[in-house]
Amino acid sequence: MPHDAHAKGSNGHAWPLFRSLASYSLPGDLMAGLTLAAIAIPEQMATARLGGFAPQIGFFAFMAGSLGFALLGGNRFLSCGADSTITPIFAGGLAALAATGTPEYQGLAIALALMVGAMMLAGGAFRLGGIANLLSVPVMVGFLAGISVHIIVSQLPGVLGLSSPSGPTLDRIGVLAGELGRSNPFTLCIGFGVLAAVFISERISAKIPGALIGLVGATLATIALGLESKGVSVVGSVPGTLPRPTFPELAPELWVRLVPLAFVITVVVMVQTAATTRSFPSDPDKPADVDRDFLGAGAGSVLSGLFGAFPVNASPPRTGIVAETGGQSQLAGLAAAAIVLALLAFGTGLLQHVPDAALGGILLFVALRIIRVKQIVTIYRQSPSEFLLILATAALIIVLPIQQGAFLGITLSLLHGIWSTTRARLVEFERVPGTTIWWPAHPHISGERVDGVAVIGLQAPLSFLNAPGFRNDVANVLGTATPRLLVLEASGMVEIDFTAAQILLDVFKACDEQGVTVALARLESVRAQAAFERFRLYDTLPRENVFHSVDEAVRKLAK
Repeated sequence: MPHDAHAKGSNGHAWPLFRSLASYSLPGDLMAGLTLAAIAIPEQMATARLGGFAPQIGFFAFMAGSLGFALLGGNRFLSCGADSTITPIFAGGLAALAATGTPEYQGLAIALALMVGAMMLAGGAFRLGGIANLLSVPVMVGFLAGISVHIIVSQLPGVLGLSSPSGPTLDRIGVLAGELGRSNPFTLCIGFGVLAAVFISERISAKIPGALIGLVGATLATIALGLESKGVSVVGSVPGTLPRPTFPELAPELWVRLVPLAFVITVVVMVQTAATTRSFPSDPDKPADVDRDFLGAGAGSVLSGLFGAFPVNASPPRTGIVAETGGQSQLAGLAAAAIVLALLAFGTGLLQHVPDAALGGILLFVALRIIRVKQIVTIYRQSPSEFLLILATAALIIVLPIQQGAFLGITLSLLHGIWSTTRARLVEFERVPGTTIWWPAHPHISGERVDGVAVIGLQAPLSFLNAPGFRNDVANVLGTATPRLLVLEASGMVEIDFTAAQILLDVFKACDEQGVTVALARLESVRAQAAFERFRLYDTLPRENVFHSVDEAVRKLAK
């Protein structure tokens, strides 16, 4: 047996963790891991707080995400852990089933992590990376803007030193606006001071752990000035517990009720994981292996559930930190996880005086960072109709319960894709003067036509969504020009489904009844070629009427 046979999966590729151990750069990975831990510790505490969990649960999620991704993920830099994009969504969904902070709430979070992990593993195993494209860029931008508002509204009470109002988001904004005069000046200074520290550090260099600096500074100030006696709430005692295997005991109907929420979270995790691994490729000369990274993120969520935490997600900022600070493998993430583990085992006493307002300040920075202002402005200038998608998606996330808004945002993205497909209409082609090239007719470009010949094409997949319109457009061409030869330029028809195939058969038969010869040109898509065979379209359209170019079809069949 070869020396490295045990380090290979069934497909012959070495597992990522073994690749890391075989090709690590210890100094670079340790430095990247140290920097990653400095960034992750305050961020994971803040994200756990955002979801209604104790700080150590965020640490469990980070360790699980790091270990799971190192075991199965493919990207050398990607950091996986608690994430502020998905946390507000599942926290809202879980709060509808159990009171935040109760054992029932924790059990539901664990079950959700296991379900999301299983869905991610299935997506990776069945190579469903295309699911990451379910959210268009405008919808994703609007989605993040809406999430940002939720984070800000949830954290402002802690930063202002006010009690957190209940009810819909817009009502909570109104209540907070009316109580601004009662803000605690000390919590206000802490929250916005930490926000400023993180913002300034980020502007100087993303490598500077501004969140950690702000957190330490706020904690020291709280202790030195005795701010707890002045209304500044702190994290309090953090148990020095380590993660241990756990499994939720839930009624079957609760598992069923979690399925829609798990699907929404899975789609968002897939989108963000794909975006992260494509933004920070392990090998710029090779395409990103999104499906392998789905396996890594899925393993992270499964382990997170078994550790007693909640679903995890890829983090673009933390991944960027690993790449920029010399990380060469997943050992950087494992080193950061080891540092967090040591903190849990020996240093939780350092966390008890951390002000809640400081964590709120970190989350305010996260909320402001995920609003993609430049993309919003670009979309507004270049595609006003898609800018409306941003507004609609953000409004759904803000106005409705967040999990419902997220589901409708995904639905809106799908409807936008369907609408774009149904808009595809038949185009007529003309010959470019002095050439053998046939090109779509354009009002500002003069082209040539051949008597008795009509060249048409559909520049989209032919499916049940647009096939009826295709048939009507062909009928109009036949009724208007009555050509002797109809050439279908099929280079844009990359797919043909059953409904479309039946309509194509009807079109071919109608042409035959009218004495019109039909030719097919440039059927380049392998899937479309297979569809012609599978749906027996060649029984009606002779194979000798299939050509590699429009010019060839016209020369041989035009009379």
